[in-house]
Amino acid sequence: MRVVSAALLLLSLNLATAWAQVEINAQTPEGQLLTQASQESDPAKKVALLEEFFGKYPDHETATFAYAQAVPAYVALQNYPKALEAGEKLLAKQPENVHMAHECLKAAEASKDPAAVIKWAGLTSQCARKAAAKPKPQDADEAEEWKQEVDYAKQVDVYTEYALYATALQTADPKQRIALAQTLRQQNPASEYLPKVVNQEFLAYQQVGDAAAAAALAEKVVQTDQSNEDMLLAVANSYTEQKKEPEKVLEYSQKVVDLLASKPAPEGVSPADWEKKKKLSTGLAHFLMGVTYAGQNKFPQADKSMRAALPLIEENEQLKAGTLFHLGVANYRMGDTAGDNAQILEAYRFTQQCAAIKGPYQAVAQKNLAGIRAKYHIK
Repeated sequence: MRVVSAALLLLSLNLATAWAQVEINAQTPEGQLLTQASQESDPAKKVALLEEFFGKYPDHETATFAYAQAVPAYVALQNYPKALEAGEKLLAKQPENVHMAHECLKAAEASKDPAAVIKWAGLTSQCARKAAAKPKPQDADEAEEWKQEVDYAKQVDVYTEYALYATALQTADPKQRIALAQTLRQQNPASEYLPKVVNQEFLAYQQVGDAAAAAALAEKVVQTDQSNEDMLLAVANSYTEQKKEPEKVLEYSQKVVDLLASKPAPEGVSPADWEKKKKLSTGLAHFLMGVTYAGQNKFPQADKSMRAALPLIEENEQLKAGTLFHLGVANYRMGDTAGDNAQILEAYRFTQQCAAIKGPYQAVAQKNLAGIRAKYHIK
């Protein structure tokens, strides 16, 4: 997060002071009530007085001042919905009040409500961009104030992006994480925070079962960043299942193998957990290459890839079954073509192991096993 500059803080104080320039007629009942509320230091008592004011004088010309008083008072009481309600009413009257929009965004963050953060990040960004787009005045004194306002607005606009990023990291719900990341991308495709949240967005797509969206996102990322083995695998797998481009499968699978050969454990991941993940991911990459080679009838290459995969994926029963199945097919095709009985026995052994594992490969493996037994008289 960027550090707020002294100029921004000064401008915030100036903006807050500007509210004191609102003319309040203390001789009227509404003026007396608003003056009392503005001078009250206890948030609960202040809110009670302001709510009385809103109830009696909802359309009074000083209502904007009252709403500006209400927002921090509600925040102090941790009543964030009411703070945001007051802020929204204020912005309806003053759509370029960047200071108050910023305060409401921080209230939305404090509420831990991703939907509120999304809403207020958008509103605050719009408000900040309007303020930053104001033309420079001719008067020198006014120009200096304009510069401070523009600098403040630009910093607030960047803060809206940080708020979306930070909330995405803190949110457990994958659908909400996706919404936050998408909002950040729409708000500023070049945001400095987008690369920092993209991994969370990718994982969120996987968690909700949207493999196509995960692969599409991963394919964009790996064009410039090939440091994430999960994204590389997602791209390789998408070329296997959807795009049917075998050379791409081989390319990205090999990238995974090469990457993990030297990649250290990420921060916060224990050596044991990282070793386990490395084994499985490397094994899956070899498996994808093996399947691709088998589909091209390149059985020696398929056999080599699957043999490399087998010791790495043993803890995953279904992946192990698939590897054994393809090893059985590859060795049978090579042995049958060459008349190599030793390789036929290898095929039989692999197929027999596959047939013992319950799952989608079992029935076909049992059928293949019977065929090998009958043709080569294996008992």
